[in-house]
Amino acid sequence: MTAAARERDEPGTDPRWAYEVVTVSFHSRGQLEQMIAGLPADMPVVIVDNAKGADRVWELIADRPNGRYVDSGGGKGFAKAANMGIRSSGYEFVILGNPDSRPDIQIIEALVDDLRADAELVCSAATMQGHDGRPELGNGGWEPTPRRVLLHVLGAHKLAPAAALFARPTPGREMAPEWLTGACMAVRRRTFLDLGAFDETFYVYNEDMAFGRAIREAGLRQKLRTDLLVPHGAGGSGAAKTWMLQMRGASMIRYLRKHNAPLKVNAMRAMLVAGYAGRTVLSRASGKDAAAQEHAAYIKGLLVGPPKP
Repeated sequence: MTAAARERDEPGTDPRWAYEVVTVSFHSRGQLEQMIAGLPADMPVVIVDNAKGADRVWELIADRPNGRYVDSGGGKGFAKAANMGIRSSGYEFVILGNPDSRPDIQIIEALVDDLRADAELVCSAATMQGHDGRPELGNGGWEPTPRRVLLHVLGAHKLAPAAALFARPTPGREMAPEWLTGACMAVRRRTFLDLGAFDETFYVYNEDMAFGRAIREAGLRQKLRTDLLVPHGAGGSGAAKTWMLQMRGASMIRYLRKHNAPLKVNAMRAMLVAGYAGRTVLSRASGKDAAAQEHAAYIKGLLVGPPKP
């Protein structure tokens, strides 16, 4: 059966469930198979495929009674693909899940319960845990300012976790970032759409930062659950790491330009370039060539923009 034949344009809903898991795949079949295997067989799941069916991910939901497959047409980027899955859902809540995240039903239910209990809460996110067992840096973060950017490049988050750009929570200790990563996040669907959904001018990265800003400007709230740890590992996408890092740098500059005057943008970019140039040199000196290439790719994104398609 073709991918197109498996797409369901008018999804129904199962009254036993109040939510649907939305995951975006780009050559992510191996990771996605593991993620879905940890969820109940009848849990509603939609795969939004950004790879034009190249790895036949529709097969992963073929036997799931509440599974859906959406072919984005390929190359749409995370923000646009995620929006497609959320807009097409018929459920009150949606759970954004990265293919390389491993949430279980207890964590998902706890996140949804947060939204049920508080009408002003737009989203509730679990804390992503790396392969080393520690919460990851980047579970969320704060609005970029020159001071926060400087503290970030100096590594100040190691001493003052809420002082720089990105959040690394301590398990069980409350933290209130200004935006949250969508790696495992429950979202109130109607409010998400009313706020404009993810900003599709971001191909990947910073759409979560932009959404956090929209929540704050609307006078609403978001929540990071530092007591709910979800195993997570970078690599859910089939794109090359250096391509992703260049895109991350380009997205950061796009975000800064949307919300700051040119002089402030140039100051923050200069600090980021200098900081990551230092990290590139140190990585090469210590024989960590892969890390050096990744830092250099981020700098390239800051200076020249996104990689060519």
